[in-house]
Amino acid sequence: MNRQNPILEVKHLKKYFQIGPKKVVKAVDDVSFTIYEGETLGIVGESGCGKTTCGRTCVGVYDKTDGQVLYKGKDIHKLNAAGRKELTKHVQMIFQDPYSSLDPRLKVHDIVAEGMRIHKLTMSKEQERQAVQDLLRQVGLNPEHASRYVHEFSGGQRQRIGIARALAVNPEFLLCDEPISALDVSVQAQVVNLLVELQKERGLTSIFIAHDLSMVKYISDRVGVMYLGNMVELAETEELYSNPLHPYTEALLSAIPIPNPDIEETRDRIQLDGEAPSPVNVKEGCRFCTRCRFAEDICKSKTPQLQVVRENHLVACHLYEQKMDENQEKKDA
Repeated sequence: MNRQNPILEVKHLKKYFQIGPKKVVKAVDDVSFTIYEGETLGIVGESGCGKTTCGRTCVGVYDKTDGQVLYKGKDIHKLNAAGRKELTKHVQMIFQDPYSSLDPRLKVHDIVAEGMRIHKLTMSKEQERQAVQDLLRQVGLNPEHASRYVHEFSGGQRQRIGIARALAVNPEFLLCDEPISALDVSVQAQVVNLLVELQKERGLTSIFIAHDLSMVKYISDRVGVMYLGNMVELAETEELYSNPLHPYTEALLSAIPIPNPDIEETRDRIQLDGEAPSPVNVKEGCRFCTRCRFAEDICKSKTPQLQVVRENHLVACHLYEQKMDENQEKKDA
């Protein structure tokens, strides 16, 4: 990872969905982060927290409501048709469901070669055939699989085909949108190991969205935690997992099972009481305060901002804002 070269800069990104005359779902609400060359940023959170919407808006699948997304300094939401086509050569996506994301009417060769044809990356049929076979080998499939249809493959094999399709245009950036959640547990580790190997070989930069916190820890350089449209904590992986600062992050990590029955039976888990607020017409204030055991009056009226509280460790919580204010007052005195 090269901290000198930012690839993707997300600045105060918002994505709202109008679901009625007076109802708005703030799926992504004022989210900011930067991804650097060669880095994998993991994004975690409960279902409905906005992590997939955030990822898809970051790569232009969804139009933004407000804010900026800069890919190598260019605002992707201001690109014309030619610019968007060029962007797809550098930015690709691996989808969650390998069953619905692949066209059942096409053979594997045509699925993988589609991007090459659109961007005119091969000069002849023989070059195309060879390129497709090389890609299938890279993702752990046989060249002979190119002549088959996708219904002939297992879920893990289909996801490998999806990965080969994404790599066909030799991208620099991958959005991995829960690429293992629809797979059997026995296959998940194989696919994650494949993604790690490909990142090293090709120098890829990526966003990895998932529910499985153990897998996110394994593959990510940094991890961002989302809750109801907000990024509540962002830190390097080891720092976040060993020293979570936000109460929601602590609760998430306490739910990770430990493969030792003696420890698992006796350890304390953080139980969240209360209910999550509705994502429709969310009010001002910390969105986690209805479930937080540390909530104070300020949490109900003022939305905390994501800010640095330690080196490369950001958190959005009034507890740390107050501590920083107190430390600053001591320094001034």
